Amino acid sequence: MDISIIISLLNEEESLQPLTEWIGKVMQEHSYTYEIIMIDDGSKDKSWQEIERLSTIDNNIKGIKFRRNYGKSAALNVGFEHAQGDVVITMDADLQDSPDEIPDLYNMITKEGYDLVSGWKRKRYDSKLMKNLPSKFFNATTRWLSGIKLHDFNCGLKAYKKDVVKNIEVYGEMHRYIPVIAKWAGFTKIGEKVVHHRKRQFGKSKFGMDRFINGYLDLMSIMFVSRFSKQPMHFFGFIGTLMFFIGLISAAVLGIQKLWALHQGLWAETRLVTDSPYFYISLVMLIIGVQLFLVGFLAELVGRNSTTRNSYSIEKEHNF
Repeated sequence: MDISIIISLLNEEESLQPLTEWIGKVMQEHSYTYEIIMIDDGSKDKSWQEIERLSTIDNNIKGIKFRRNYGKSAALNVGFEHAQGDVVITMDADLQDSPDEIPDLYNMITKEGYDLVSGWKRKRYDSKLMKNLPSKFFNATTRWLSGIKLHDFNCGLKAYKKDVVKNIEVYGEMHRYIPVIAKWAGFTKIGEKVVHHRKRQFGKSKFGMDRFINGYLDLMSIMFVSRFSKQPMHFFGFIGTLMFFIGLISAAVLGIQKLWALHQGLWAETRLVTDSPYFYISLVMLIIGVQLFLVGFLAELVGRNSTTRNSYSIEKEHNF
């Protein structure tokens, strides 16, 4: 199969038919073999009924329905697991992403050898204050921390080599950082394509300021996990050991100073070691150093062995 198109959606019943018809038209024009995997992320409208109706008309359309809302990352992760195409395209269901971009994205993966191609909505039709400016600040920070030179990390329109989606894991709200996750998984040929951004025709945006704030927390998390998930002792153990030895050396210096003063017969002028503030600073550093070392040791034991982190309750599947 040439292409798997994964569409995560929440309350988008009005846009599903025009979107699938548009995709089908593009696929037929280029003679692609394809599948459309729609993941209903706990919609409260009739999105699932519309998916079922469309899939009975077109066998290329497949549906997965979550029992409740888990978020876009969960939907994409499940979609990646089910995808069979050599190239995987992700796009939003709100008709702001144009299916006409698919052939160029497909060629960049298959002919130019990219592992991942991210769309760049250079001209946007969203609110400048609520979405555009925060997005630019977020993208600049992510570029600086990750070293990946993309202008729009959060663009929903992306293309992936099949090997990429089968070797990465997306959870929480990490969908914003899939290029970062892919890079740390060893897929370093990451490209970008300017794509057309269309005005929303139906429904309303799911973006909120809470997602902007959570985005930075997720960025810190993914940078830490990417670097130290396999060897957490390298982080906690290093800092813990450093603090322990600084505390130990400081305490030893205080002790030596005390003994030297006693050796010189300065009994009356010598104050107690516990009267010095440096004693308590040294003691705190010793304790924190031991605790951080133990945290690193326990993290090594626990690792990333949770069996439920990416377990989602799927209520229905259709056409699989």
